[in-house]
Amino acid sequence: MAADETSIKVSVAARDRLATLATEHGTTIRGLVEDLAQGTPTQAEYAERAELARAELAAALGTAPSPAAEEKARALLERLGGAQRAPQAAA
Repeated sequence: MAADETSIKVSVAARDRLATLATEHGTTIRGLVEDLAQGTPTQAEYAERAELARAELAAALGTAPSPAAEEKARALLERLGGAQRAPQAAA
């Protein structure tokens, strides 16, 4: 194993499922896990994105949306099926 590599332990069932998912996605378990790790934002990254979006809205509209307006937007996205399951950032 190279110096910049490590291993993780999962159940046999999880390993088998990862292998199936990897095959379906045309990759390896390693590729699948690396894509997940690199492509899934952390809570801090979600919060940063939300703050940047608020700043953009404030610049474009002259004001940032209220917490109530943000909640309405989240609810609408969930009803439309387009919302990612992101942790709610504290305002």
